[in-house]
Amino acid sequence: MKMAFCLFNGMTTLDFDGFHHAVSWLRILNRLDGVSLDLCALAEEVTDDRGMTIRIPHVRPDLSAYDLLFVPGGLATRQLRHDEAFLSWLRTAREDSIKVSVCTGALLLGAAGWLTGKRATTNRTAYDLLAPSCAEVVQARAVRDGRIFTGAGVSASLDLGLYVVESLTDALFAQEVQEWMEYPYYRPGSAANDLLPEANGPSGT
Repeated sequence: MKMAFCLFNGMTTLDFDGFHHAVSWLRILNRLDGVSLDLCALAEEVTDDRGMTIRIPHVRPDLSAYDLLFVPGGLATRQLRHDEAFLSWLRTAREDSIKVSVCTGALLLGAAGWLTGKRATTNRTAYDLLAPSCAEVVQARAVRDGRIFTGAGVSASLDLGLYVVESLTDALFAQEVQEWMEYPYYRPGSAANDLLPEANGPSGT
């Protein structure tokens, strides 16, 4: 499975890294064949909203080559959702690929047209901005609508990562990853549902 992480200046790195860390275990533990995790952007470097610079190995790739497209959030999404160059790039993804966003990354998926007719979530401060781009804004930690996965604010990236891991494998493997991460708040078995509640308690793992 080829995954493209579509990064940009002003993004929130935890949105990206929490999800990236969780799904990277698919490759580390050899659970799926051919897993690649490509950092992609429209430039050779991006700088996040805290001033950290990340080098980008894959500049403006054709996203139709990827099975999963991931978009983080950050305050910069408020302007980037009007950037036709960035949106046109996102639209090069295949219709049947998995689309994932954390926090206000959903605004970018929505602006690119990928949330039309879909239920989705985002950071609670951006519900009103997301509403015109989707069928329903859901107040939940993570929401799945077909091949679209959206997560709430920032730390929800960890839950969403495990949610996607479980959706691609099974609850036992998600629990194994959760234990490697020492993250007790995800509840294995959640992938049987379309959403994770906003407030998760410890799972006991």
